Amino acid sequence: MDLINTIIGIPLGYLLWVCYTIFSDYGIAIIVFTLLTKIITFPISLMVQKNSVKMIKMKPKLEALRFRYSEDKDKYYDEQAKLYKAEKYSPMAGVWPLLIQIPIILGLINVVYNPLTHLIRISKDTIALLISKAEIFAAEGLGSAPQLKILEMIQNSEFVSQFNGAGIEESISSIQSVKTDFLGIDMAAVPQIGTINILFLVPVLAGISALLLCYVQNKINVLQLEQGKMNQWGMSIFMIAFSVYFSFIVPAAVGIYWIAGNLLSIAVMYLVNIIYNPKKHIDYEELSKIKEELLKEAEEKHKYKARAKSDYKRFCKANIEGIDVIFYSEKSGFYKYFSNTIDSLLTRSDSLIIHYVTSDPEDAIFQKNNSRIVSYFVDQPRLIALMMKVEASVVVMTTPDLEKYYIKRSKIRKDVEYIYMDHACVSLNLTYRTGAFDYFDTMFVTSQTQADEIRAMEIQRNKPKKRIVYTGYGLIDNMIADYQAMPKTESKEKTVLIAPSWQEDNILDSCLDNIIESLWGKGYKLIVRPHPQYIKRFPVQMKEIINKYEDRLGENFQIQTDFSSNSTVYTANLIISDWSCIAFEYAFTTNKPTLLVNTKMKIINPDYEKIDIEPVDIGLRNIVGKTIEKEETANIYEIVKELMDSQADYEEHIEKYKNEYFFNLGKSGDVGAKYILDRVKK
Repeated sequence: MDLINTIIGIPLGYLLWVCYTIFSDYGIAIIVFTLLTKIITFPISLMVQKNSVKMIKMKPKLEALRFRYSEDKDKYYDEQAKLYKAEKYSPMAGVWPLLIQIPIILGLINVVYNPLTHLIRISKDTIALLISKAEIFAAEGLGSAPQLKILEMIQNSEFVSQFNGAGIEESISSIQSVKTDFLGIDMAAVPQIGTINILFLVPVLAGISALLLCYVQNKINVLQLEQGKMNQWGMSIFMIAFSVYFSFIVPAAVGIYWIAGNLLSIAVMYLVNIIYNPKKHIDYEELSKIKEELLKEAEEKHKYKARAKSDYKRFCKANIEGIDVIFYSEKSGFYKYFSNTIDSLLTRSDSLIIHYVTSDPEDAIFQKNNSRIVSYFVDQPRLIALMMKVEASVVVMTTPDLEKYYIKRSKIRKDVEYIYMDHACVSLNLTYRTGAFDYFDTMFVTSQTQADEIRAMEIQRNKPKKRIVYTGYGLIDNMIADYQAMPKTESKEKTVLIAPSWQEDNILDSCLDNIIESLWGKGYKLIVRPHPQYIKRFPVQMKEIINKYEDRLGENFQIQTDFSSNSTVYTANLIISDWSCIAFEYAFTTNKPTLLVNTKMKIINPDYEKIDIEPVDIGLRNIVGKTIEKEETANIYEIVKELMDSQADYEEHIEKYKNEYFFNLGKSGDVGAKYILDRVKK
């Protein structure tokens, strides 16, 4: 308390003394004092307003980061910090008003409890003498506020005669001249909950002023506007209750300060909104779309809650009765990786029932009219429990990181065989987290490179050997079959498909302008086909791209956002990509070359170089086409023309390589199904 008195109380005491000297009224002095503190701290209020606007302005980018790094929280926080630094946003700025308010209130309480020191400016020696004399006559003691007690005693002319001859008549005269009331309210008195008098008005008015402040905040404050109604009024109720409670435990002078502070804060809010208007800096239309998407997600989750519960119970019943094989899919698009194996299982066995668990309520599996495929939609909270209860012989999934996150191995049956089926034809070492496959029993691999990586990772991490099944890649088998079945028609106009990944520094974010400007009007039909995850996770950037090229959209320039068909991929004469798997899938399906831009490499496992095997993502790039640096995209026309002219040379080369690279080309489903049936029988 001495520290507060010295550092905070004395300066505030001088300020309040000046106000009192000018107005000779304690209440008015408190109100003017409050106004002065608001003026002094106004630059901080304006700084907080600007900082809050930055926060809301960044919201679309933060949502994009949340989606991009949804499974890597450390990376998310790193990127969030970088964004804050780039935008010059301070997470602590919003705390400054509170940090300033607390010492002001503590200092003001000190001033109110020590009026002889701060308001009347009586010397320490005189105050000590007054206290010592008063203690003799105050049988009940002076409590924790002796200066207030003396003020009360002398104002009521009690014991004044006892001080005659003590040389302090002048001080007593000064004390008697002080007006400690304001509109009939004793500013030194503390309101009592059980006593209804004029003092009781202070807590009531404190609550009303807090209500007004919260109402205005919910209407115009840049941060409060983004809160839901429940959050807005939840905080409002707390603030109102706190204001009332606070005014019951401090002298009325502090309560008056609190009331004046609440009302003046309303004026400050309007003023900072005029000086730095959020509407001039924030794209509220885009924010509205994000809110709609989030609301839609919440409604979707609620909509399917009953169904998830019902399907979970249905699965539990089947699980007890006996299940042989489970396929788990994260979303609808993953069925294409299982389809060959499932079709072959159904053909090879007349009795096997396949239980297909998906986290997507709109999964295409529910449209399959096959009595031997039993499908379940199970949301994530229930999926955790479901997976730990599994009693099947075999579980097949494309989801890595088993046992690390929400998908755990069965806690009921220890000999369940977990099979990982890859959903790409690339490196298992570079593009997955360290230890992503540690808890699988069996790996279905597409190539010898993947098999070698598995063995090398087992040695590096000192893990037991898994079973490796040389299946091949079902998606490539299907794409080749679909492509060969298509009627081949030569188009006069050559089509260039720009199909980037959605990772950091992808083509759309780094060099799309160069590519478009170099190829525009050169006789090519240009199609930009963003990755589905880019559209979902970066709506702001996607909107900017569409708006930028809106005047060029037409027959010769398209931006495709419908991914229901692969016809665009099949019919393109050339694909330009970065680190997307679509480049390899296109080349191996059509035997046509690709042009790959060396944007920032997609590295999920930062320790990938500890294994001395070149990731196929790197090695394949110059086999299936040509690579260029981002700077070269400004002159990409000549490179595109060269690749178009040499397509015949690439065709034989790519055909030969893919037959050497993939296991069991065209037969991957049969190999996988045979293995699963053998394991179920055993």
